[in-house]
Amino acid sequence: MSAAAAPLIQARSLSRHFRIGGGLLRRSAVLRAVDDVDLDVERGQVLALVGESGSGKTTLGRCLLGMLQPSAGSVLFDGRDIAETDRDRRAAFRRRVQPIFQNPYSSLDPRWPVERTVREPLDAFRVGDPPARKRRVAELLDSVGLSQRHAQSRPHELSGGQRQRVAIAAALALNPDLIIADEPVSALDVLVQAQILNLICELQRDLGLTLVFITHDMAVVEHIADRVAVMYLGRIVESGPADEVLTRPKHPYTRTVLAAIPQPDPGRRRDVAVVRGEIPSPLAPPPGCHFHPRCPLAVDRCRTEAPAMTAFTPDHLASCHVTAQEHRQKGA
Repeated sequence: MSAAAAPLIQARSLSRHFRIGGGLLRRSAVLRAVDDVDLDVERGQVLALVGESGSGKTTLGRCLLGMLQPSAGSVLFDGRDIAETDRDRRAAFRRRVQPIFQNPYSSLDPRWPVERTVREPLDAFRVGDPPARKRRVAELLDSVGLSQRHAQSRPHELSGGQRQRVAIAAALALNPDLIIADEPVSALDVLVQAQILNLICELQRDLGLTLVFITHDMAVVEHIADRVAVMYLGRIVESGPADEVLTRPKHPYTRTVLAAIPQPDPGRRRDVAVVRGEIPSPLAPPPGCHFHPRCPLAVDRCRTEAPAMTAFTPDHLASCHVTAQEHRQKGA
């Protein structure tokens, strides 16, 4: 890839808010699911978008897919705002960007056999003639480890792992450039999770796909990601190369999430304070740094002033007053 090539997909000052409740006698509240996010995903890259439930990562993924319109900011695909494209470009975008959802049982039509589910994108975009589509379906089933005997099965006749393989095959049908996978293994048994993760990694590498992998599980990240973006209450608090974020995390939230990963050696302990309490409601996020009520490093400034992103290396950014001050002192 040329050094001058633009990222495949970008979020710029992206926010997505939802108005909750309200009525004749009640005031509505605003849920800031995504709050002023900047994100770049390079071509051929695997970006892991990590955060607890309620962090906004699924909403961000749906904005990137064009399923939700931003409240502010924009999503750029190949340098163009997806909200401003004409009908033909929107159709091209839908072909080039495909989702894989968390629960394969709810994302598959229970009435359709596997063959029709995988063929549906080809039918919708009139790709090839019927014999060519049939051959393409056979190729796709083979690529995800299913055989022709599964072609006439319906979702209830398949295991969870097999259903997710069908969903992956359907997502690949149109040869997309970008896959956005939202917790694609969290509904599966641990052994099956490993099999599906390995499959996704192999397909991404072999097909040269760009992949946004949304997960709450940091233990998965080191096996799949080139880069990591960590979300907390609608904001990205740290981003950088996976090896740097995992081994030299700069944000206290990232450190505490990593400290919670079970260690294979029971005698090995991470010297990191455990995060306090539960994630606050996005309907009433704390002022200043959203993480400060739970942060072991919080100082007065954290309670009133939202920290800006600091570059600890040219490619590793985090938003923390305390670690940014330490970094500046070391560089002085």
